[in-house]
Amino acid sequence: SAVHADLRKQARQLENELDLKLVSFSKLCTSYSSSRDGRRDRYSSDTTPLLNGSSQDRMFETMAVEIEQLLGKLTGINDKMAEYTNSAGVPSLNAALMHTLQRHRDILQDYTHEFHKTKANFMAIRERENLLGSVRKDIESYKSGSGVNNRRTELFLKEHEHLRNSDRLIEETISIAMATKENMTSQRGMLKSIQSKMNTLANRFPAVNSLIQRINLRKRRDSLILGSIIGICTILLLLYAFH
Repeated sequence: SAVHADLRKQARQLENELDLKLVSFSKLCTSYSSSRDGRRDRYSSDTTPLLNGSSQDRMFETMAVEIEQLLGKLTGINDKMAEYTNSAGVPSLNAALMHTLQRHRDILQDYTHEFHKTKANFMAIRERENLLGSVRKDIESYKSGSGVNNRRTELFLKEHEHLRNSDRLIEETISIAMATKENMTSQRGMLKSIQSKMNTLANRFPAVNSLIQRINLRKRRDSLILGSIIGICTILLLLYAFH
């Protein structure tokens, strides 16, 4: 009906917009990590704070709010589709509507999961940067207070360098995992699309399915008959040869 078609159109528009937003959100998280690495490499005096309310932080908050609003709108559209589906009344039509509704719900669930995971990764990176910034300040304070670069300070700085290297490895691993997930999400979407088309063809042409099944049954029957004849002939030849 026109109502259901309009709801599906709205759902697809929101899904496309969410997909673009989530890609930009993921790239923002990756660039945030890279920029922090660059700042740590450029400033070796341990006097420059890692976080100072940068534009990336503000952009992160803005994009997070926008994505949450889009997820809320898509949830509302899915709820309206569910209400319409329950009131359709026609069993065959209702089954098709339920299948469409389930696909949109799966997409919403995937987008929600991806958003929360990316947001959690971003917050974890920011917390690590805050922690490293605090460590840098403590080191600078200790060096200023003592006035000498004693053995204890050297050991502390070496340990801090190890932490920096470990942190860089973790962030590289996160970037690889995020890129892998993007590829897997794309492949999953393609597989869902193929499966949906195959189901549609199967529902539209039940006679073709029945014909294919009869052909397969006849092929198996002919194979059994041919195999039996070959087996009998082989046995007769063996009996004749050894007689």
